[in-house]
Amino acid sequence: MKKLRRKVYMTGGYNTVSLGTGRREFHPKKSRPGLEHYISEAGKGVLEQIGGADNVDESVIGNFMAARFNRQANMPGFVPMIDEKLQWKPASSVEGACGSGGLALMYGIRSVLAETAEVVLTLGVEVQNTVKAIYGADILAGAGWYQKRKQGHAYFFPGQFSDRAGAYYEKYGYDKARKGMAKWFANAMENARLDPTAQEYHNTTPDPEAVALKMKPNGAAFVDNLTVLDCSKVSDGASGIAICSEEGLAKIGVDKKDAVEVIGFGHVIRNITDDPADPTEVVAIKKAAHQALESAGVTIDQIGTIETHDCFTIAGILAVEALGLAARGEGADWVAEGNTSRDGHLPMNTTGGLIGWGHPTGATGVHQAVTIWQQLTGKAGKAQIEIADDRPYGMTINMGGDDVTVVAVVYKRG
Repeated sequence: MKKLRRKVYMTGGYNTVSLGTGRREFHPKKSRPGLEHYISEAGKGVLEQIGGADNVDESVIGNFMAARFNRQANMPGFVPMIDEKLQWKPASSVEGACGSGGLALMYGIRSVLAETAEVVLTLGVEVQNTVKAIYGADILAGAGWYQKRKQGHAYFFPGQFSDRAGAYYEKYGYDKARKGMAKWFANAMENARLDPTAQEYHNTTPDPEAVALKMKPNGAAFVDNLTVLDCSKVSDGASGIAICSEEGLAKIGVDKKDAVEVIGFGHVIRNITDDPADPTEVVAIKKAAHQALESAGVTIDQIGTIETHDCFTIAGILAVEALGLAARGEGADWVAEGNTSRDGHLPMNTTGGLIGWGHPTGATGVHQAVTIWQQLTGKAGKAQIEIADDRPYGMTINMGGDDVTVVAVVYKRG
């Protein structure tokens, strides 16, 4: 166990609506909010809970592809737009594909540990519904090695994880895999319906598990081994949270019971130019998660809830196995048995995860932290689960690309 040199807390979490198909107010032919709206809303939402901008020492924004989706770079320059009192204070942006939000968390944590800040305003944002899906797929392909773009599927990342799913089917069985993946989708819908900010909040699909089981992958229409229900959707949104030292928490006047403490983290990267050695294993997730647990000095059996990066249902299954919750090839069965459901052995993605809540890529890692903060402090509303006294810890796992950039964080009640 590597003990952190200072106590680090998170508080004041805020999510905008995750906007995209599935939300009643979304219409592809009508104008929609831009980056400025989401950054401002999420930032103000945090500031209102921490006593205002005067208490912020520095800020960070996680964002993946605003330069292409929105033709906008220099993201730190938008921070003073949130509140004029943030002008002339330091701000930075970080990028690690879909793991950009997790990197933003790491930036804030490390600033507090380095004693260069006591309160860090930490944001993640993405606005992606600016282009047609097929063009968006090309932009998102930048999360992988773009030199291989022409060798990949037109829908590049669905193609990548379709290959992983196909390898899993071949190695462990199609039917058992599809049952686990259908259960994962059903959990996502059931949980998202409890969070008003979720993209699938308005979803009314009866018996989503049966619907997902009935729908078969069709390579002629999409990709060979996944259906559209196996995929997270294109999303616009932002999330924010304040990362504080113990002194910072006192400065903003927030009681520890309304915060979570960061007690361990793991941060790893895999060579983006290499294909996965084994498509049925997510090695970077495994290494980062185990680093985080070791750093925190806890075991997976002490974790009460997890937010994991389920960009596709197969990614959720593989994460279960990477965490050691089920043996290789048995993760699908473990999920199908209800273990990751909100009333299961280890509830995961309790507000819907990427498939249910949405996946505004640069915001996802921060949204995960907000959900854990909500759950451990009893602020999750209708999505609240029971956190057992003997399992008081939460965990987030945020992945960028195809198991390339991964940040895992372990939290406990403040």
